[in-house]
Formats: sequence, C-alpha cells, structure tokens
Amino acid sequence: MKLPCEVAVKSVVPAIRACLAKELIESYGLKQREAANLLGITQTAISKYSHHVRGSILPIAREKAIKVQIEKMAALLVSHESNVMALAFQICLTCRLVREKRLMCELCKQSNSKLDMEQCNFCSPPCTPTNEPILKEHTEQE
Repeated sequence: MKLPCEVAVKSVVPAIRACLAKELIESYGLKQREAANLLGITQTAISKYSHHVRGSILPIAREKAIKVQIEKMAALLVSHESNVMALAFQICLTCRLVREKRLMCELCKQSNSKLDMEQCNFCSPPCTPTNEPILKEHTEQE
C-alpha cells in the first residue's frame, strides 16, 4: 500500500514541474537549461517533461486554479524574487490544490485496490504549510 503522499511524490510533483517547465519555456522564452537552473533540476529532466516522458500522468493544468498557481510560480522564478523555500512552499500549495480537487484519487486507487474511494477523505483537507516564504528579504538562507 502506498500512502497518498507517496503517490503525490511520484505523480503530482513531476506534473507540477512539467507544467512549470512548459510555462517558463513557452511564456518566458527560456531555454531548457535556463528553466532547469531556475527549478534546480537538470536540463535532461526538462527535456523529459517537454517530451511527456515524465510528469504527464496527471493533466493538472486543465484546472484553472492550478494553472493560476503555476503561472504565479513561474513569475516568481523569473523575477528572481523567490528562493528555494518559496518554491518548495508554492509546490506544496499546488500539490494541495491537486489533492483537494481529487485529481490523484484514481492513482491512489491503482496503488491500493482495497481503498474505498467513496470513504476516503485523506486529501480533504490536506495538511497546510504555514509561514509562507516568498521574498528573499523574508528568508535569508537559501
């Protein structure tokens, strides 16, 4: 049995990164290497996201609230007003939105066939991160 957080790490986080990579490349005209540097991942990972080899199992960008969150994260990254903790916080918020909208329920069901989806309320409401670090002035350490 996989816990919902394990399912999120394997499917939701890569989907978020794939959407972020796409936003950075298409909306801001960044090269794969530049997007990779901003996200703290390799250019190879960006290439896999771009070619739908990784991060494509959940079509999360179809949800307006998630799309807005992706756009917000991309803008923060490009403006260089964010840091590692701010990005982590924003990814957690986006994962929370995915879970609240029950977009990963089918993946949870696939990982645990005994899970009763009608009774499951693990993701509603999920844990909430606090102390949002957004600007470098708010968090000195990266």
